[in-house]
Amino acid sequence: MSISRDTAPHYIWGAACDGWHLVEGADLSVIEERMPPGTSETRHSHAQARQFFYVLGGALTLERDGTRHVLSKGQGIEIAPGTPHQALNEGDADAVFLVISSPRAQTDRQPA
Repeated sequence: MSISRDTAPHYIWGAACDGWHLVEGADLSVIEERMPPGTSETRHSHAQARQFFYVLGGALTLERDGTRHVLSKGQGIEIAPGTPHQALNEGDADAVFLVISSPRAQTDRQPA
């Protein structure tokens, strides 16, 4: 069975950000997210989850362990378990990106 943003479970996080669960397994999670300009997530880390952020549209700033990386369409970055990080949209258009986590990151998120 195929899945898309139209058929995937949707959630809202932060003030105005969207997420669509494309894959929701215990060992693998794939989420498409949309962050409007000026939004950010809380800086955090994951005890076990390894993540990969891949930009589909716009630009995403990813702060990883104190270093800021500005990613544009077609670029990605890996976040190792235990690494403090934060996604921010400092651009003037929506940032649309995939967050791929193994194992699922929602259950081991911790403040950084």
